[in-house]
Amino acid sequence: MSRIYLLAAVIVGLFASPTLAQTPDTLLINGTVVTLTGPDNDIIAEAIAITGDRISAVGRTTDLAQTAGPKTTIIDLGGHTVLPGFIDAHGHFPSTGLIEKHFVDLNSPPIGSVTSIDETVSALIEKAKTVPEGDWIQGRGYDDTLIVEMRHPTRWELDRVSTEHPIYISHISGHLGVANSLALELAGVSRDTPQPFGGKIRMDAESGEPNGVLEEPPAMGFVTKLLPEFSEDDMIDAVAKAATDYASVGITTAQQGATGPNGADVFTKTYEQGRLPIRVHVWPVLQAMAALIEKGGTLKEPDADGMVTYRAVKGFADGSIQGYTGYLSQPYHSHSHNDPRYRGYPRMDREALAKQVMTVHNAGYQIAIHGNGDAAIDDVLYAFDRAQEANPRDDARHIVIHAQMTREDQMDRMAETGTIPSFFNMHTYYWGDRHWEIFMGPERAAQMSPASWAVRRGIPFTLHADTPVVPMEPLRIVWSAVNRLSSGGRVIGADQRISVIEALKGITTYAAYQAFEENDKGTIEPGKLADLVVLARNPLTIPPIELADIPVMRTMVGGRTVFEQTAP
Repeated sequence: MSRIYLLAAVIVGLFASPTLAQTPDTLLINGTVVTLTGPDNDIIAEAIAITGDRISAVGRTTDLAQTAGPKTTIIDLGGHTVLPGFIDAHGHFPSTGLIEKHFVDLNSPPIGSVTSIDETVSALIEKAKTVPEGDWIQGRGYDDTLIVEMRHPTRWELDRVSTEHPIYISHISGHLGVANSLALELAGVSRDTPQPFGGKIRMDAESGEPNGVLEEPPAMGFVTKLLPEFSEDDMIDAVAKAATDYASVGITTAQQGATGPNGADVFTKTYEQGRLPIRVHVWPVLQAMAALIEKGGTLKEPDADGMVTYRAVKGFADGSIQGYTGYLSQPYHSHSHNDPRYRGYPRMDREALAKQVMTVHNAGYQIAIHGNGDAAIDDVLYAFDRAQEANPRDDARHIVIHAQMTREDQMDRMAETGTIPSFFNMHTYYWGDRHWEIFMGPERAAQMSPASWAVRRGIPFTLHADTPVVPMEPLRIVWSAVNRLSSGGRVIGADQRISVIEALKGITTYAAYQAFEENDKGTIEPGKLADLVVLARNPLTIPPIELADIPVMRTMVGGRTVFEQTAP
């Protein structure tokens, strides 16, 4: 791929003239500016002028330096690389801020340190020492396939922590959880509780009693509806903490990917307190939105100067592959639930999903549906097709979230319909070995998160971390898409690797397009918001294996520095 270095002249018509209508407020000079514009998406400049909250010029340092006035702030980049600010294409902001303060960290390596059920119990016991009797204890992030027992803890093992505290711990996927006996009793869950559609109450094989493991919200909800709500102050503190953390890794727009119709309120209040340095996209959940629309209601955009905005409406078609709740067209590689034909299950009936999608689509909203297994993706595409057939919209940009086991024929349908796949591509790193050996088998694992298929078809795709499922590390997202290495060092589908440029677009240019913000974000060019990230090294010139380790030196939102470090 060619690179055009603007070291001798400014490209006519691409960058603004150095004769500006206004003296810039800020100049970034002596850098490598990767604009992600032009036919090869790799045009390089040296300097950026910022006026107000937008980019006013891009070009050579010698040219733009002449436009500086006495009040212009000049930032010497010292050769560092500037990219468009990273956009969280799908996640659950500000969960990290809540988890750090209120939950026990039960993650296993490479994220945490828990390697057994005994260690899980010990960590919860330490928490119990600080919690008044009768109050809830919550844990987050356990992974049954990364502890020595290779199974979920049971209610009786959590009873070893306490029988005086209700306890609930969430699986790393967020699609399963385990409750102790007191929590099950408070929730009214017993051997006589009917199994809910789209979820499962797991039973002990010998006693016939619930063993504490609950699959998916229809079952988890018996317990989770009893969990204490966080105070408004707790939520605002969590937003502020998470926003600071996100800014430190180059995120300029975060996303709350599943919330109620009033889900923007806490972000607006945090902004009003001057504690929200980055932008936030809010995605209300499909079922609640369909109900609101049927009652004649609509969403009201928050009054937060554009820092908080509603975007897509989020639904669910299935669960998690690693939790065996993802819905597949063919059985899992290793037998689950003692059934060699087991394929997982849908979160809801296909026609019920299509009806909700139809309601929200007809009201003009963009829709994003969680689909991991290929059978679930079939249901999602069916729902989108039904809605478009009944009420065609030229540019709906509906989204398949995760799109993990997308087949090639499904990718063809996405290309035909303008559907955007948003890949949780770090599955290759965090679960790649287990998908290969346990869940999917080598052939299907090699094709998961098939970004290369999207590139070949010219489909704008996005890449995301689904934080807090895994840490928010945008450059590891890029690293994973380019290298497709598992945490154990195995290549997970070499033919699905993509270029560094395409991977960067998945968290910048395409992520802006997904949110209908391509006129404001995603590239570095005059007129767009000055949402920028400065890196210590150029991702286009270093060995791809080193992409995840590039330090973030500065993050800017609307021309204002919201994170800075002087030395990597």
